[in-house]
Amino acid sequence: MDEHKFQGKYRIESTRLKDYDYSLNGAYFVTVCTKNSMHLFGSIVDQKLIPNRQAEVVTECWLGLPAHYTNCVLDKFIIMPNHVHGIIIIDNEIAETGLKLNNTIVETGLKPVSTAGWVTKPYSLSEIIRGFKTFSARRINEYQNTRGKAFWQSRFYDHIIRNREELKRIRQYIIENPLKWELEKNNHENLFM
Repeated sequence: MDEHKFQGKYRIESTRLKDYDYSLNGAYFVTVCTKNSMHLFGSIVDQKLIPNRQAEVVTECWLGLPAHYTNCVLDKFIIMPNHVHGIIIIDNEIAETGLKLNNTIVETGLKPVSTAGWVTKPYSLSEIIRGFKTFSARRINEYQNTRGKAFWQSRFYDHIIRNREELKRIRQYIIENPLKWELEKNNHENLFM
C-alpha cells in the first residue's frame, strides 16, 4: 500500500511542524486562502483594499475569535482579495490560573457566547483557525444564499514566531501587504513571506 495515499487518493503532507504542540503559548503568523484563490473580498485600489460585504464578515469573524477561544489574543491582521494574514497569540495563562471572567454575553453573529465560568481549555492554533473558517464560511454562505459551498482552502499556512525581531518584521509585512498585491495576486508562492 502506498503510504502517501488515503482512500486511493494522494494526500498532502501537513505543513505543521512535526511533534510541536500548537496549543503552547506563543505567537503564530497564519495565512488562510480562499478556495481556488478566488478574489472574493473586494479589490485593491491605490494599494488599499476596497472591501465588500464578504470581507466585512470575515473581519467580524476574525475579531470575534477571542470570544470563542479564551486563550486567543489577536495581533496584526489584514484581509486581501483572496486571503487573510494575521498573528494569533496563544496565551494559556488565563486557563492555567483559572481566571473567572465577567458574566457577559458576546454576540458574534452566529450564536451568543457566554463568557461566564472558568476558563480551562487550551485551544490549539488549528482549532482556532478551523473555527474562524467555519464561522466565516457559514455567515458568507447565508449572505450569498450558497449554503454549504466550500469557501476556504482546506489547509492554512502557519509560522511560529520565534523572537521580537521576527514579530516586528511580520507585523510590517502584514501592514505593507496591499503594497505588494501586484506581485502576489498571480504568484501564490509570494503569499507566504
